[in-house]
Amino acid sequence: MRLLLIEDDEMIGRALVDGFRQSGFSVDWLRDGLSGIAAMTDGTYTAVLLDLGLPRCSGLKVLRRARVRGDYTPVLILTARDAVNERVEGLDAGADDYLVKPFEYRELEARLRAVIRRRDGHAQSLIGTESLRLDLATREMLREGKRAALSAREFALLHALLERPGGILSREQLEERMYGWDGTVTSNVVEVIIHGLRKRFGNDIIRNVRGLGWRVVKDET
Repeated sequence: MRLLLIEDDEMIGRALVDGFRQSGFSVDWLRDGLSGIAAMTDGTYTAVLLDLGLPRCSGLKVLRRARVRGDYTPVLILTARDAVNERVEGLDAGADDYLVKPFEYRELEARLRAVIRRRDGHAQSLIGTESLRLDLATREMLREGKRAALSAREFALLHALLERPGGILSREQLEERMYGWDGTVTSNVVEVIIHGLRKRFGNDIIRNVRGLGWRVVKDET
């Protein structure tokens, strides 16, 4: 999963970036509202973590601009402002959840998983198909009733494909989900990861669509 963090506090920002990366997320960190607006316009993110008290442009304005142009990426507000009116204003502006500082990292990650599930229409932590599921809470794959641990990049690639089974994702789209701006992308990383997954779990786990990309087969109805 690729996250966008818009937070001007250096200590909080570094702690969150370290925490997310240790948890297997790819994360881009920006420190002001105008840069955040540009990134949300140009980037493809699973979710955005947004501080309200940002320089150059407030977090509330960042959020409102995104929603006005039709960007419905899940947004989780992180702020020290705990007044009820401010929480209501943020939620009414289009935020998916609101977490007041200071907070525990475990709660932040759980809320993040929850807003992503709601976006994808899932009530539980499991996404995918009948034969192949991904547990967002444990970062494990369920295959034929058995659980298997995944590396951070394996998890990110499978999460992208299993969000919408049957949909085709190109190499560039998969790379975007696995890396942030400062990540070094090797030319064949997608193929290497898919090859490893097929070797572990069978060639039918991910299908190649010639000239277009890859997909996971959708359940038949």
